Amino acid sequence: MDEWIIWVILAVVLGLAEIFTVTAALGLLGVAALLTAATAAIGLPAPLQLLVFALSSAAGLIVVKPIAIRHIRQPQLQRFGVEALVGKPAYVISEVTGREGRVRIGGEEWSARAYDETLVIPTGATVDVIEIEGATALVYPRE
Repeated sequence: MDEWIIWVILAVVLGLAEIFTVTAALGLLGVAALLTAATAAIGLPAPLQLLVFALSSAAGLIVVKPIAIRHIRQPQLQRFGVEALVGKPAYVISEVTGREGRVRIGGEEWSARAYDETLVIPTGATVDVIEIEGATALVYPRE
């Protein structure tokens, strides 16, 4: 069997292992194995192939992996889902008290409660969404 085929098989195995572990290290080793397969395909001897594998693996693990981890650990710049609704204005469509009510937030109708339980917010008022608890928006009237 040709040497380059062995390197390609190793690269595929490492790539599949990366899919299940999501560590970035095995993927980088798989890329190093693909580079080594290219060197084997052009006919370099086995000691040079091992050198190429060792150097490309080291370069990937020392240079690329810290950069990838830094990007993974960065906080999200945008909020998604119900988190994105906090701070948005809402329109009261059914009187909101500390126990019940309905508001329209961005075209969707939500159950609502007043953030301050002593408040009664009349229909037609504009409120701010302070928090989302499950499927209920906690709102406070705009001043």
